Amino acid sequence: MFGYRVPAPDEAMLISGGRRGLGGAPFRVVTGHGKFVLPFFRKTRFLTLAMCESEVTETCVTRQGIALNVRAVIAFKVGNDTESIINAGQRFLSDQEQMSVLTGRIFAGHLRAIIGSMTVEEIVTERQKLAAEVLDTSKTEMAKIGLIVDSLQIQSIDDGDAGYIDAMSAPHRAAIQRQAQIAQAQATQTAAEAQQEAARKQAEYARQTAVVQAEYSAEVDRAQAQAAQAGPLAQAHAQQEVLAAQTELAQRQAKLRQQQLVAEIVKPAEAEAERIRLLAQADAQRMKIQAEAAASYDRVALDRMLIDQLPQIVKEAAGGLAGANVNVLNGADGLGEIAAGLVSQGLTILDSVRQNLSGGQDGESRPSGNGVLELRAKNERKSDDGPVNVD
Repeated sequence: MFGYRVPAPDEAMLISGGRRGLGGAPFRVVTGHGKFVLPFFRKTRFLTLAMCESEVTETCVTRQGIALNVRAVIAFKVGNDTESIINAGQRFLSDQEQMSVLTGRIFAGHLRAIIGSMTVEEIVTERQKLAAEVLDTSKTEMAKIGLIVDSLQIQSIDDGDAGYIDAMSAPHRAAIQRQAQIAQAQATQTAAEAQQEAARKQAEYARQTAVVQAEYSAEVDRAQAQAAQAGPLAQAHAQQEVLAAQTELAQRQAKLRQQQLVAEIVKPAEAEAERIRLLAQADAQRMKIQAEAAASYDRVALDRMLIDQLPQIVKEAAGGLAGANVNVLNGADGLGEIAAGLVSQGLTILDSVRQNLSGGQDGESRPSGNGVLELRAKNERKSDDGPVNVD
């Protein structure tokens, strides 16, 4: 927007014109945000708040009167508060490069003053103390011009060609060299001792190797002598082991042949015998069943024949009674009893004949075929004796 100005993050915007700033300053300070500035009536300038660096190379004289060349680097910047910005703006706004020049001059003066109160030994050995004293003495003066120092580093200190620092360090160098020589001598001695120890160990190793080789040669000679003496015995042992192995192999082959014969001959023969036995048992059982069936058929046929002859038997018995003198005392009942008796007598005869026939088939005696006629004659004899009384 026209007239709206915004400072960078590391800048401070100074607006002059209009009302005054803080503490009667001729400008107002704006940081971190923008501001509308009336054109032609207000003027804006920018002061850097970034880090700046100043290098100081100064010849300083110590308390001992020895000149030292000191090189230092100062890191500084404008303070972030409004008062520091106003102080720095009033001094460096038109030429901000002068901040580094003025800072270097200020520190050069403080370095000369502080080094003048110290000895070379203190300056060389306590360089950090020197930097801290310079910072402390310059802090107030730097704050007046709106600057703050972040760090001061003493980079180098030397006395030119005076040789004081070298002379001061000579005892230390000599001590260091002496310690180095001692260390070197100790290292040389250690190396010599190590070499001697290595040579001793090598000689011991050579001696032990010779002893081992001698023992080995003796052992080989002894083994060869024993082998020469034990040659026939070893050969006999070897032959015996071979024979034992061959015997074991023959036994295994015989066992395998026996198993093969059992599988090829014995087992098939046993199976064939079992088959024949089972067939014979089946045939005998078949014949037994057929005989039992035939016998059962003969008994059925005989029973049928006897049953067919039963009426004839009863008729013959009744014919025997035809000429007999039979008195029936109880009328029709007595006559029925006589007829029933005839039938019962016929059944008894039939049963007796069946048993006799069955016994004849089993090897027993068989009754003659005149049994019916004998029964009839018997009945006729009874009829001649007199009348039959039936109670």
